[in-house]
Amino acid sequence: MSELRIAIVGFGKIARDQHVSAIAATPGARLAAIASRNASLPGLPHFATVEELLERGPQIDAVSLCTPPQVRRAQAAAALAAGKHVMLEKPPGVSVSELDPLIARAREAKRTLFATWHSRYAPAVEPAREWLASRRIAAVQIAWKEDVRVWHPGQAWIFEPGGLGVFDPGINALSILTRIVPHPVFVTAAELFFPANRDAPIAANLWLADGNGLPITAEFDFRQTGPQSWDITADTDQGRMTLSGGGRRLAVDGKILSEAPDAEYGELYRRFVALTATGASDVDLTPFRLVADAFMLGKRNTVEAFVD
Repeated sequence: MSELRIAIVGFGKIARDQHVSAIAATPGARLAAIASRNASLPGLPHFATVEELLERGPQIDAVSLCTPPQVRRAQAAAALAAGKHVMLEKPPGVSVSELDPLIARAREAKRTLFATWHSRYAPAVEPAREWLASRRIAAVQIAWKEDVRVWHPGQAWIFEPGGLGVFDPGINALSILTRIVPHPVFVTAAELFFPANRDAPIAANLWLADGNGLPITAEFDFRQTGPQSWDITADTDQGRMTLSGGGRRLAVDGKILSEAPDAEYGELYRRFVALTATGASDVDLTPFRLVADAFMLGKRNTVEAFVD
């Protein structure tokens, strides 16, 4: 296969803003079709559903599922059954347990299943991991706060069961955390703040640790206005490391060591093309498990209703 022909399923803000340009810039990949009930792209075949795409669409090799997580399992299963490779936007599904059958199906079909964690591909994440590897870490703090009205305008699904609420961006921080710290971490306690009229949290505080007792705190909030915060700091025996801008900037004691423009989705598609060359899969559920544990352990608090 000389070119990976990809169909985007679900054509919302992230698909338009990130996926289209990333596919166009990826050697060996081509956008071949769109499946969406509400949007299309001029010049490309368009279908309302993934089932219509698979039945009547052009020849494709892979689908990139950018739909809300509540419907991804069935779409991924249909695509794998049709012999297609599958990329899952984050979070990979609506529950942890629904992913195991998909992993098994991909393995049996010798097709790629790629659960993406785009923030891990931010340019300063690997430099941060390498810097921390030779230091003794005393504590880690996460502040991941953004305005839901800016980043998810009118997207009611994010506050529905399975939509994750503030954990939709918060899981990005957890995906970075679990990449840069040297030992596995787990949730020890959580506070979740649910608007009176919604079924998913608008804010959350988490306490985590590793097996050595490393204290980790995380503050997630969807109500941030003004400057947005996507920062992780680590106090070490050789200074304070700060990973800011969602993973684009690395500094130690205020001195910038690494900074580069956002190229996360381009890296995702290069990885996807490489995986499909052999039919290998990449499905790390660690960040998703931490979110599930936060819901399991979290104390629920009701706050004022949220109106978009």
